[in-house]
Amino acid sequence: MPDNPELAERERMSFLLNFSQDIAAVRTKADLEAAISNALQRLLNTRLAMIRVIGEDGQTLVPYLWDISLFSSVMGLFDELTSRRTAVTDYFFAQVLASAEPIIFDIAEEERKGNSPEYILFFKQLGLRQVYASALRVGEQNLGTMFFLSNHLDVNLLKGLCAQISTAISNILANEKILAYKQLLEIENDQLKEQIRTIYNFSEIVGSGPEMQEVYHLMSLVADSSSTVLLLGETGTGKELIARAIHNSSPRKDKLMVKINCAALPANLIESELFGHEKGAFTGAVERRIGKFELANKSTLFLDEIAEMPLEAQVKLLRVLQEKELERVGGKTTVKVDVRIIAATNRDLEEEVRAGRFRSDLYYRLNVFPITLPPLRDRRDDIVPLAHFFVNRYSKNSGRKVTGIAPEIIRELLAYSWPGNVRELEHLIERTVLLTRDHMIRQIHLPKERTVEKDVPALPSLTLSEMERAYIIDVLRRFEGKISGTDGAAEFLDIPATTLHSKIKKLHISKSDYY
Repeated sequence: MPDNPELAERERMSFLLNFSQDIAAVRTKADLEAAISNALQRLLNTRLAMIRVIGEDGQTLVPYLWDISLFSSVMGLFDELTSRRTAVTDYFFAQVLASAEPIIFDIAEEERKGNSPEYILFFKQLGLRQVYASALRVGEQNLGTMFFLSNHLDVNLLKGLCAQISTAISNILANEKILAYKQLLEIENDQLKEQIRTIYNFSEIVGSGPEMQEVYHLMSLVADSSSTVLLLGETGTGKELIARAIHNSSPRKDKLMVKINCAALPANLIESELFGHEKGAFTGAVERRIGKFELANKSTLFLDEIAEMPLEAQVKLLRVLQEKELERVGGKTTVKVDVRIIAATNRDLEEEVRAGRFRSDLYYRLNVFPITLPPLRDRRDDIVPLAHFFVNRYSKNSGRKVTGIAPEIIRELLAYSWPGNVRELEHLIERTVLLTRDHMIRQIHLPKERTVEKDVPALPSLTLSEMERAYIIDVLRRFEGKISGTDGAAEFLDIPATTLHSKIKKLHISKSDYY
C-alpha cells in the first residue's frame, strides 16, 4: 500500500469493492480460495489458516479451506487435529460461533487458564502470541469458522471481509447441493429406465406355439414403422407386454412409452389427461399441465382399454390422430405432436360400433394393423413354460428356493381352462410360491370351474311401453338429442322423424331425460 494514508484508504476501498464483485461471482472452492488469498495478502498482509464449515449434522465442523504451506513445521500435529472430529462445542470454536465480532485469543492467557492444550501447543509451535478468528454466518445462521495466523490484524476490515466470504461460501454450498441432487436424480432416472427395460424386456414374452409365432411375425412386420397398432384379446393375454415389445423394437425405443388406461379415468378428466390443460381452464386447474400426448411426443402412446373412452373424447382423439395437432383444454393455440399410437381392448370393437358405443371413424383409424392375442386355453403348449418362468421369477423375488413343479400339478395346470389367461396363471404361481415350503410345488389351489346353467331366461319386469321409452331415451343420449337428418336418432331407429316426435310426445320424454 502507498505511504500516503488518504491514497492508501482510497486504494483499499477500491480493492474492497472489486473483491465484493469478484467474490459474488465465485462458484467453486478453487476460485474462492484464490480470491480470499489475494484479499488477505493485499489488505491485511496475512494468509488464511483454516476455514471450517458446519457439517450436515449441525454438530461438527469440517475442514473446508486452508493454506497447507503455513503448517510445514507442524505437519504431524496439524494432521492429528484436522483428522479428528471437531465439535461446535469445542472451546475455541464455541466462543467464535457465539460472538458477533471477530475474536482475538491471547495464547499465553489461554495457556494459563488451561484451555484446549492441544490447540495451545499447536499455536505456540507456530510461534504465535495471538490468534484471530471470526464466525462465518449469513443472517442469523452460522456457517462455520475462519482462523488467521497473525499477531496483529485490522478487526473492522476483517469483519467486512468475513461477511462477504460467508455469502460466497453459502452460495457454493447451495450450488454443490443442487449439483448433488441433480446427479442423484440422473442416477435414479437411469436406474428407472434400466428397470423398465428389464421388466418389460422382449425376451420375457414366453411362448413358442404356432399361435404366438403368428403374433411375433406380425410384431416384426409393424415394429419399425409408425403405423397405428390395435391389440385385441381377452383380459390377461399380455397386451401391454406386446405393446412395450413393439415400442422397444421401434426407432422410438430411446424414449419411454407413455401409457394411459382409458377405463381408470372419469369422463370429465380423460380429455385433460390426454391433451393437457391451461391454468384456470376449469376448477382445480391451478397451473398449466401438459397431457399424455405431449409427453409421448417422438415416442409411443399406449391407449389401454380404448373401448371405455367416452364418445365425446373419441371425437377429439380422432381429430388429433388425423391432424397430428392438439389444443390443451382452455387453450387457444395448437401444439404439433408426433406420436405413434398403440391401442388395446378386450371388447369386440365392431360390435361396439354397431351398438353406437364406439365411433366407426375412430375404429377405422385405429384398426390399421390389428394383432389378436390368443387366449391361454388355445396355447396349451405354452402353459408349462410360462409356469416355470413365473416360478423362477417369484422364487428369486421372494427368496424362496422353489425349483420345479410336480408332474401331477402340471396335469392340473394343463386341464384348467384359464379364463383369466396368462395374468391368472402368473398370480396363481406367485401365490403358490409364497405358500410352498419345499423345493417343489406339490399342491396348487385352482379355482373351481363354473358350469353354465341353461335356465329359462327371466322375463323383463318392464312393460312394453316402459321398455320402448327407455330405449328411445338411450338412443337420444347417444345422438346428443339430434332427432332428424343424417346421423340423427330417427335414421338410426329406421323410422321417420315425425314418427319419432310423436313417440317422444306420447311417452312423455322431455329434454331433461336425455341431456
